[in-house]
Amino acid sequence: MKSEFILAFNEICEQRGLPKDEVFEALKTALVSAYRRDTNISAQQDVSVDIDPRTGEPTIYTEKEVVDSIIDNRTEVLLEQAKKEGHTEAQYGDLVMVDSTTAGFGRIAAQTAKQVLLQRVREAEREQLYEDFSGREGELVNGTVQSVSGQHLTIGLGRTEAILPKSQQVQGERYRAHDKIRVYVLEVRRTNRGPQIFVSRNHRNLLRRLLELEVPEIYNGQVEIKSIAREAGQRSKVAVLALQPGVDPVGACVGMRGVRIQSIVRELNDEKIDVIEWDPNQQAFIAKALSPARVSHVFLEESFADGKTAVVIVPDDQLSLAIGREGQNARLGAKLTGWRIDIKSLTEAATESLDNLDHPAAEPAVVGNEKLIESVQQVLAKKEAGRPITSEDYYNLDRLVGGVEGKIIAARAAVFEEERKARAEARKAIPEQAWELDLEELDLPGRVHNLLLDAEIETVGALMMVLSIGEDEFLSIKGLGEKALETVQEHLVNFDGWIEVEEPEEAEAEAEVAEAEEAVAEAETEAEGEEVVEPVAEAEEALVEAETEVEEPVEVEEETAVAEDAETEAEMEPLIDDLSQSLIEAAPIEVPKKKKKEKKKPAVVIARPTTAPAQETEDDRRRSRKGKQLVLDEESGEVVVKRKRKGSRRRPEWEEYDMDDF
Repeated sequence: MKSEFILAFNEICEQRGLPKDEVFEALKTALVSAYRRDTNISAQQDVSVDIDPRTGEPTIYTEKEVVDSIIDNRTEVLLEQAKKEGHTEAQYGDLVMVDSTTAGFGRIAAQTAKQVLLQRVREAEREQLYEDFSGREGELVNGTVQSVSGQHLTIGLGRTEAILPKSQQVQGERYRAHDKIRVYVLEVRRTNRGPQIFVSRNHRNLLRRLLELEVPEIYNGQVEIKSIAREAGQRSKVAVLALQPGVDPVGACVGMRGVRIQSIVRELNDEKIDVIEWDPNQQAFIAKALSPARVSHVFLEESFADGKTAVVIVPDDQLSLAIGREGQNARLGAKLTGWRIDIKSLTEAATESLDNLDHPAAEPAVVGNEKLIESVQQVLAKKEAGRPITSEDYYNLDRLVGGVEGKIIAARAAVFEEERKARAEARKAIPEQAWELDLEELDLPGRVHNLLLDAEIETVGALMMVLSIGEDEFLSIKGLGEKALETVQEHLVNFDGWIEVEEPEEAEAEAEVAEAEEAVAEAETEAEGEEVVEPVAEAEEALVEAETEVEEPVEVEEETAVAEDAETEAEMEPLIDDLSQSLIEAAPIEVPKKKKKEKKKPAVVIARPTTAPAQETEDDRRRSRKGKQLVLDEESGEVVVKRKRKGSRRRPEWEEYDMDDF
């Protein structure tokens, strides 16, 4: 038999719709608060509760110090008792968790536990409601009207309530308490008093969700809703497209004998719904969007000033039907297609065409047809006199309007297209970083800066684009003249904040070249005080050859430099013996070595013999780069190696030489 605790626990979980884990945590928190209130222990002392999920029996554990004699049993426990509790390795002074379950709580402690439990359950319930409804934004929910006020309606959604503001209500609908309605979840906000849910009845997506519920083809993805235009309570237009061959999108939405669409109309309180088929050809789509009116011509043009504009020509008897009551049909058509629609009657368009016969864009075959022009003039006279117009008369008006008005609009559209391409090319030439820089970076005068902001030019890139299109584009901005143009151009020329920093590799290469040039200049300066004898022609050729081979010096680690010097000296002995006689009459030729970037070593002077052979060994060249010279000692008559000794504070740099026999 289940205990009363388990029965009460399950009842709370079912009524509140909460998971058992959260209710268990709330109960544990309540018991901890009750125990602290009953025993009046410190808030720093650790207290935990464990509840048996089968029996509901709670066990309270309290943190206590292990002592040999108890002074305060609320904070201390004997060592023997601690070991009985399972702490076999406990020692004096340790803090252990000990079973401190009491037989019962006092009245105040029980009241505290009840309040804490209710508070935690309410918080868990609010969080659960928020998680449930925050994932249902953009969906339909069924509700019941609970109360009606002048500002909003309160809709009951079962465990919580929603608010239907006056701005989201349908004009003309009347609501009474206990009415069942469907609403669209607009927004869910988190508050201290639980989730606040806002719903709508006039949102256009309400119609989308109703279509998905009533039309299986839309729900399954066979038919797609491309766009919706709605004036809630009066009329709506829906453009649909079939994604599967053989499916009629309009017929699927309407249903057999209009059953499906009539169900939606009743839900929306007899709101009229027009379902049309979406067409990738914008001219045909606009003509369908103005149904039930019959359209004669649709001319499209797109400019940066006026945006996308569609000039629609309809017969005179269809003009009022195309515009609709108070312009409703034209408004819905514009919202559905995304084009600004300008509707004209055939006679009005024909009158404008007669005035534009001399326009260069007009079709010559129509302009030169005097019989057609005379017939159109007669039709206009009949219309002004109030006489009826035949179908043949409408045909003549169509020909004239299509050949004159249509060609003029097409020519303007071609100019706008060229302008769009020019703007696209101008945008490509502007650095991307310039579009991220605010206009304030140019530090323009306040008046010019404000006028540019009024013209929606807010970045440096946008300003550069206007100037790249042409000065006329800049001067067309209201309030800006030639002086402002010169000021802006001057600030742009002096501004370099958007120029990209040169690449690190290029900068490093330039630094290496600069260091090499500096090293050469330093070496030449050091060699000015030394005696240089002009070499013979053979020595010059050998020098040029040696410089070509050592143009890119090989970096050698400092640790192996001494070993390589000794090895090179041993290998060079036979060669030096053969060249000793020719070196007697030759003066050393000094070649400055380029300074390495990392080593920062002083330049080395290399002496080359005037009668050196054409082919030098690699060891000879390596030896020449070690900062040594082969010179003739006049006193002993032998060739020796001259090494330069680095200077110190006591003697000038490179003053003394270390002479070793080779």
